[in-house]
Amino acid sequence: MSRELTFEIHTEVDRNSVMRQVNEMVGKGIKAGPVLVTLGRPKRNLNQNAMMWSLLTEISLQVNWYGQYLMPEDWKNICTASLRKQQAVPGIDGGVVMIGASTSRMNKAQFSELIELILAFGAEHNVKFKQDVLDEYYQTKDD
Repeated sequence: MSRELTFEIHTEVDRNSVMRQVNEMVGKGIKAGPVLVTLGRPKRNLNQNAMMWSLLTEISLQVNWYGQYLMPEDWKNICTASLRKQQAVPGIDGGVVMIGASTSRMNKAQFSELIELILAFGAEHNVKFKQDVLDEYYQTKDD
């Protein structure tokens, strides 16, 4: 077996069907050696990712943070560190580094929490987000 397969399960009927397929594939694959079966939640999608960067860009342009305007990447680090409850470690050359969470490893629910945090922070700091980005978020937020 040289390929990975992903099955998304939404209902009990899906579960039964997928489990039959997985059982058959494991039975065939095990003849060639060990088979790895992994369970997880759906990862964040490209729309969520694009939305996050749009929101962070608006924050970077509109929020003066302690006398400076930060880049969107910096805001991502600040927001993911906040979501993770701000784990701070000493920097290599002094100072403090905030450890953020990897967004590429977030599932959809975790990523939605991050977007909600970004929106709340923006609201608290009077950030004017683009209406089309907000509309799309509220239309697709439960997908």
